[in-house]
Amino acid sequence: MDKESAVAAAAPRTPMQVMMGSVSGEELEGNGGVLRSAETLLRLVPIALCVSALVLMLKNSQQNDYGSVDYTDLGAFRYLVHANGICAGYSLLSAAIIVAMPSPSTMPRAWTFFLLDQVLTYIILAAGAVSMEVLYLAENGDPATTWSSACGSFGRFCHKATASIAITFVAVLCYVVLSLISSYKLFSKYDAPVVRSPTTGIHVAAFNG
Repeated sequence: MDKESAVAAAAPRTPMQVMMGSVSGEELEGNGGVLRSAETLLRLVPIALCVSALVLMLKNSQQNDYGSVDYTDLGAFRYLVHANGICAGYSLLSAAIIVAMPSPSTMPRAWTFFLLDQVLTYIILAAGAVSMEVLYLAENGDPATTWSSACGSFGRFCHKATASIAITFVAVLCYVVLSLISSYKLFSKYDAPVVRSPTTGIHVAAFNG
């Protein structure tokens, strides 16, 4: 028994064991509080960003001697409005859940936040990307299809669209960081793989020829 204990004590420790052994419980608890505060902030900030981008695009229309244009004329801008509305609602709901239940996250709750954060990140990213493409065509046109630039005639419309898309991409950055946090909180619940000591015998399967 003493020999086994001595061997276990003499066995080299893995980097993960050294790192975890050097961190006290109080430090982990403090880091968890900081992480929870950062997560709450990152869920609250996109509410203001998404609502601002949504309202700015909803009021985006222009009429002059060349005609009239409205955000509803472009499917990409309509999608941007809907995506920002969905993300604002999700951010508000998820922040309320975290504030109402500050206790350590359970495994089902961690998986739920992880999956939803990933889905919402891709939704808002797709909305910003497709809207940026449409805005690029409106700014530069497409000579191959004889599509002339529209922003020369509807400058105010393009400026508001640019502002709305820029705000949307700031919200995308918040969701990307939020996705990283939710990923860390989920996968940190799983134990690290066990690394066997070099002193332990390695069993090799033998097959009869």
